[in-house]
Amino acid sequence: MDNFTFHNTTKIIFGKGSENRVGKEVSKYSKKILLHYGGGTIKKTGLYDRVVSSLKKSGVDYIELGGVNPNPKLSLVRDGIKICKENDINFILAVGGGSVIDSSKAISIGALYNGDVWDFYLGKARIKDSLPIGTILTIPAAGSESSTGSVITNEDGAYKRAVNSELIYPKFSILNPELAFTLPKYQVASGSADILAHLMERYFTNSQHVELMDRIIESTMKTVINNVSTVLSQADNYDSWAEIMWSGTVAHNNLLNTGRVGDWGSHDIEHELSGIYDVAHGAGLAVIFPAWMKYVYKHDINRFVQFAVRVWNVENSFNVPEKTAIEGIKKVEDFFKLIGLPTNLKELGITDDRLEEMASKATNSDSSTVGNFVKLGKEDVYSILKLAQEK
Repeated sequence: MDNFTFHNTTKIIFGKGSENRVGKEVSKYSKKILLHYGGGTIKKTGLYDRVVSSLKKSGVDYIELGGVNPNPKLSLVRDGIKICKENDINFILAVGGGSVIDSSKAISIGALYNGDVWDFYLGKARIKDSLPIGTILTIPAAGSESSTGSVITNEDGAYKRAVNSELIYPKFSILNPELAFTLPKYQVASGSADILAHLMERYFTNSQHVELMDRIIESTMKTVINNVSTVLSQADNYDSWAEIMWSGTVAHNNLLNTGRVGDWGSHDIEHELSGIYDVAHGAGLAVIFPAWMKYVYKHDINRFVQFAVRVWNVENSFNVPEKTAIEGIKKVEDFFKLIGLPTNLKELGITDDRLEEMASKATNSDSSTVGNFVKLGKEDVYSILKLAQEK
């Protein structure tokens, strides 16, 4: 087990009707905030009215900025930064899924910076301060409600890039599984794939003697797998949604990082798909992750055997470990297909004409690598994209 420091400052408020506490929680930090959200869904479901009512009861004034789309855009982030600077906003409330929360985090660091917020995502500047944010989660998926990360897409060049800093942990996050009842099935499936990807990125590690976290990651994966089919057929099943929502948070709140170094190569590769083609992040991961597995599994076949046996209940062929490992990878593909996700690039509408471009952008024209389990250069990424195309 590797040395580690674990520190997560996000207060989690979980359960039925918990969004009604938002005014009280926000008022501890500010009486003038930016209310940030996506499209019109929160207004159709009545969540917007409940949030606004709670804010008003606590004497909190707000300026609205809606319009966040999946794969949140830099241009809207810049609009939010301008609003915050011109109106002395000192708190941001994100109401939505990971895209809204990531956009809010970007605004929070840009509002206290004199340069362009994109500098942080390019690694040209280091985060030294941020406005505090709170969240009301509506889509279990990204885990951004209790993470150090933010991912933003720059429309100029179609670059999707991330930052990480403990300074952007939300101060609080409200998680009510009831808010997920109205999600479209494809969004449910994509979100579940995103959660599983966060778990698998951590699971495939070169760190040794990490049994405790292995077991926790495995059980969290099995919990998601066991419950996603239920919510796809029973949209208002509170108990199954509760399992998935909490799994999504635990999957990405950095607890499961402890004592190990995860991979993250599949995420870096997928960012090029969703940056250029604007596909749902979870759907892109459902295509890329099995292709990555096929390319790297021989690096540590025993870990892939363990994954197949413990997570997917594959019978262990002790004399032929490769057979067990490959069957585990097939189980991953079969599961994604079962819940209605694509299994190859063609199904995402991605042809082969930009594969080399994506491989080049992911690795900065082969000047850097992605991933830690196996470090991947440009040619490796291209090969994985070809595998994703051929499935």
